[in-house]
Amino acid sequence: MKKILAFTALLLGTLFYQGCSDNFLNVNPQTEIGRENFFNSADDLDMYLNSLINWIGFSAIYIEQSDDATTSGNAEFMTIMRNDVTSRQITGGWNWGRLRNINYFLENFDNADLSESALNHYEGVARFHRARFYMEMVQRFGDVPWYDKVLGTDDEDLFKARDPRQYVIDRIFEDYAFAAEHVRHSVPTGAVSNMAVRTYMARHALHEGTFRKYHDYLGLPYERFLQIARDQSKYVMDNGGFALHNTGNPQADYAALFKSTDLQGNPEVILLNRSIDGERNSGWGNTGFGHFEQSHTKAMVQTYLMADGSYLSSQPNWQELSFVEEFQNRDPRLRQSFTYPGWVLENPSTVAQGTAGQPYIQQMSQNFTGYHTLKWFINNPSASYRNNIDVPVLRYAEILLIYAEARAELGEITQGDLDMSINLLRDRAGMPFLTVTPPVDPVMQQRYPNVNSPVLLEIRRERRVELFNERHRFNDVMRYRAGHLFEELPKGLYFSGLGTHDLTGDGIPNVKLIPYTESIPQSEDRERNELGQTLIYYRAGPYGSDSQVWLEHGDHGVILARDDMGTFQDPKHYYRPIPDRHVQINPNLTQIFGWQ
Repeated sequence: MKKILAFTALLLGTLFYQGCSDNFLNVNPQTEIGRENFFNSADDLDMYLNSLINWIGFSAIYIEQSDDATTSGNAEFMTIMRNDVTSRQITGGWNWGRLRNINYFLENFDNADLSESALNHYEGVARFHRARFYMEMVQRFGDVPWYDKVLGTDDEDLFKARDPRQYVIDRIFEDYAFAAEHVRHSVPTGAVSNMAVRTYMARHALHEGTFRKYHDYLGLPYERFLQIARDQSKYVMDNGGFALHNTGNPQADYAALFKSTDLQGNPEVILLNRSIDGERNSGWGNTGFGHFEQSHTKAMVQTYLMADGSYLSSQPNWQELSFVEEFQNRDPRLRQSFTYPGWVLENPSTVAQGTAGQPYIQQMSQNFTGYHTLKWFINNPSASYRNNIDVPVLRYAEILLIYAEARAELGEITQGDLDMSINLLRDRAGMPFLTVTPPVDPVMQQRYPNVNSPVLLEIRRERRVELFNERHRFNDVMRYRAGHLFEELPKGLYFSGLGTHDLTGDGIPNVKLIPYTESIPQSEDRERNELGQTLIYYRAGPYGSDSQVWLEHGDHGVILARDDMGTFQDPKHYYRPIPDRHVQINPNLTQIFGWQ
């Protein structure tokens, strides 16, 4: 009990000083009780390091800012592109309390009377957390000051300037290398394992390597990091004992990973965020489905291949396919990621309207595309079941994608590489295999004009599809230097005109679009279909009109969720400013890339 109280005092002291100061680095830590009474045993070290765990959960999954989705909420990135904002308005992200906690551990952990290998493990876990922390800071700010110690009030580094990106990245990968060498392979569920370290190391090496390659104005060498991504992902492939979850059912195996109450022992899961109803609830919420704030785009839906492996853009009138048509003969992952015509709702506790046990009818409204996301939606009416849903933080699928992309970016990709990576994913989905010489999809070429490799374009497609709605797309677009994609208008379902339409796929109309200048009739005066069901009415018109559904051409076309996404400024918008209040405290923290 004494040690638990000491640890609580340590954390409370840290949190108190973080909360009371805009700049925690100016505060001398008042946690000496922790130094004397806490860092004495393996249990102490485990308890401290467990407090640093911040794996992704449902609350984070529901937030998407990329060309995959639009939002009606106050999204930072949309604000940046649509407004002339400065460091006075963009105030988030410059938070260093987590780093202080990590460095505090690193200054005290070796007080424990443990073997050298045990101490190396604990140091490796802490340095892994520091590497993750700093990589996220670099992804947001570019150059950032590097701190590997807890600072006191008289420390000369309190007012240091940014360190160059190259210097910080080198320190990050020194931390990763130490962790990869020393962190244990066998750890409790949810703890940091050697394979989790190597997966994050590969992920961040791929990010840095491709960021440097395409952001050539930085003038930084990139090959080393692509090689790290290649080698670390291959190490996991060869030594991790992982495999894709594949029971031979391409219509369900992919989706099963995102609605399971027990992923322990699943061969695909490298790192698991476990949920137990009543003890550690999943945090599942109903706002990720329907039209609360987030709404996914037609551009995402159109990324999926046809079932025969051909491109959607090769289909006649592919831009004018109805909702029912665009879900026909597609990659099975599409129907496992989005509600599709004929899908039956069983869990009515959502922000969208629907009747349990009946085919779901897409609900539409202003600022939303009409596409509703099935991935992560738990279609079960039991709250206890939903509270038990596990989250696969790291999947073996990502390792396969990292390996293939790193090999392709290095110009090394072979058919054998594809067969041991991308084609395992396609096999699970029941899709034709990718070859090293695929035909060029003009849509993909238009999205990424700085890529001249058709196989790399297809690897990017596979990554976008496989990792959809898992918080990868934003960073992917940023590292590809494809910010122009954020300027594209978010579009939704296509309607050939006003009148009746079938959205459930049975050929029987269930919605009716009327001119926005007309009023929706009383329920008793509305049309009924041949099943005796009352049609759902929507007033449709051009963007900005007093209508419920905005159509691109007023009386027909795709739904428009917005008519202006703003302008992406290259390279400025690949970074964020340091919030002005911190620059006022430390004038050495100058802004970069045109931020004021």
